[in-house]
Amino acid sequence: MKKIAWVTDSTVYLDDELRNHPDVFQVPMTIVLDDVEYLDGKDLTAEELYEKLKAVKTAPKTSQPPVGVFMELYKRLEKDYDIVFSVLISSKLSGTVASSVQAEQEVNIPVVTFDSKILTYALTSLLRKGMALAEQGASVDEIKEKLEVIRESNETYVMIGSLEQLHRSGGRMSGMQFYLGSMLNIKPIISIEDGALNTKEKVRSDKKAREKIFDYLRESHDKYGVKEVYILYGLHKEVADEWQGQLEATFPDIRFLSCPIGAVIGVHAGEHTIGISWNNRDA
Repeated sequence: MKKIAWVTDSTVYLDDELRNHPDVFQVPMTIVLDDVEYLDGKDLTAEELYEKLKAVKTAPKTSQPPVGVFMELYKRLEKDYDIVFSVLISSKLSGTVASSVQAEQEVNIPVVTFDSKILTYALTSLLRKGMALAEQGASVDEIKEKLEVIRESNETYVMIGSLEQLHRSGGRMSGMQFYLGSMLNIKPIISIEDGALNTKEKVRSDKKAREKIFDYLRESHDKYGVKEVYILYGLHKEVADEWQGQLEATFPDIRFLSCPIGAVIGVHAGEHTIGISWNNRDA
């Protein structure tokens, strides 16, 4: 059986088990605040980011890992592994996939660059599933095919915590949209569809947005029998805990996991961001 090195980026949520796993390697993305660069997860935590965002004078930015960083890692992995399987943030949200694809042309070890079309814990779930399939003896091609099935079944719905940050950090919201949203207290529900951000719906309050998101889960659960749901939050875990309590009371047969969205996503979405994500298929 081929020995696989599992590579991912810093938008993924790694618990202690994955962080300390000898075959898991994480490539950091970059956050730029007032012309100072920070490596996500190494130089800057999410908590530190949100504190610094209160005082930045210029629009914050994020950038994908350079091709050279992937090349250096892949060349290092040539010594101990037969193949690299990279599970990365959606190519429509970052150039990270493109960096990996370029790097794999320059190394001697085979590399599978897998576009997750997603981020945060939904990305974690794909990484975990791939590793589990490998342990069960699945081939690399079989792993890739099964992860594609799961990926295409994902649903993610998020209440953006800061329209201002979404507007400032890269043009994802026009000035007029920001102005109207702020004036009218509009709460856009953002979905991720085919790897890209989409405004699913606009409602007038946090409560209505939460109810809508719960309704989306109810529809999918009735149709597919959802087994596991990921609660995604910015900085305020107490809000995620409140959501989890309500969701567990409504859907007692679903397992709920809670995790932060991390610093890179937090730059664009804001500390009050919260939402849920799940897969309708388990391959």
